[in-house]
Amino acid sequence: MEPVSNTAPAEPAPDTTVDNTLVAEEEDEFENDSAFGDGAASSTTSIGSSILKYREENGRTYHAYKDSQYVLPSDENELDRLDLQHHLFLLTQKGKLYLSPIPKEQQLHRVLDVGTGTGIWAIDFADEHPEAQVVGVDLSPTQPNMVPPNLSFQIDDLEDTWVFSHKFDFIYTRMLVGSFANWPRFFEQAYENLAPGGWLEVTDICFPGRSDDNSWLPDSALKKWSQLMIESAAKLGRFSDSAVSYKQQMETVGFENVIEIQNKWPTREWPKDPKMKEIGMWNKENMLGDLHGISVALFTRGLGWSNEELEVFLASVRKEWMTSSVHVYFPIYTVYAQKKAT
Repeated sequence: MEPVSNTAPAEPAPDTTVDNTLVAEEEDEFENDSAFGDGAASSTTSIGSSILKYREENGRTYHAYKDSQYVLPSDENELDRLDLQHHLFLLTQKGKLYLSPIPKEQQLHRVLDVGTGTGIWAIDFADEHPEAQVVGVDLSPTQPNMVPPNLSFQIDDLEDTWVFSHKFDFIYTRMLVGSFANWPRFFEQAYENLAPGGWLEVTDICFPGRSDDNSWLPDSALKKWSQLMIESAAKLGRFSDSAVSYKQQMETVGFENVIEIQNKWPTREWPKDPKMKEIGMWNKENMLGDLHGISVALFTRGLGWSNEELEVFLASVRKEWMTSSVHVYFPIYTVYAQKKAT
């Protein structure tokens, strides 16, 4: 993997629209890629403190702190997926860890990574910015012990009132769709905890999936799954389409220089464009590779489905996901903004 870099030279204003319409290959040699599976094996993890133990549900392990608040597992399958997803973001963002145009002369003394997961972004950032003190916060203790000396991890719930003793120069969060019941409150607390002139950057997937050429199958299982991801989250007081509102919500709080950028993650290798084809290949592994883990808590807790009912349904979703005539993608929103300097 190429080294990541975030030197921020002067660039023209970013294109804030979705990439140009994706064009599919005329023939798709990946349709019969039957070797690709949906790993659903679980792995339990034990640590010293009983407060931080995991629990098992539908064959997957979940965090014990603030039980049931987060809908994705904390087992090895999910941690591997998160690390793979990190590569997908680097590919999407041309090797950059973040998109905020932070001037080189602006010193980053303290940086907060909200929902740090495996800690992979925080580790890369701390390595790249040894002058910054980086804090990664998550509900699950899934981070490694061997980390850069300027990086620390905390187990906390940032839906609660933030009690940090210092302001941050940069707050970053990624793929927390469905994690916060009150995004406006998150943006308020982020603003309050930024130093003057500090930056906030939020990146999220947005459901439902979309198709530029309307190539959904009749009675599409993939479209139904995509829509049920929104419905099930709403039943739990969460929102799988929250990213469409981030820009407006940041502006309402008082952020300046608010910029929204949209990218596309194809479901698989169907695009003609070589870069988008590669992104589709990685996103197939990212999402289809553990479709059960992405879906199971939402469908069983939110919709009352049994695990067996879900598995039957997901079989049809997987089949359509790999159908060459279906050209679907998921929008990826990145919104960055700056707190007033004075």
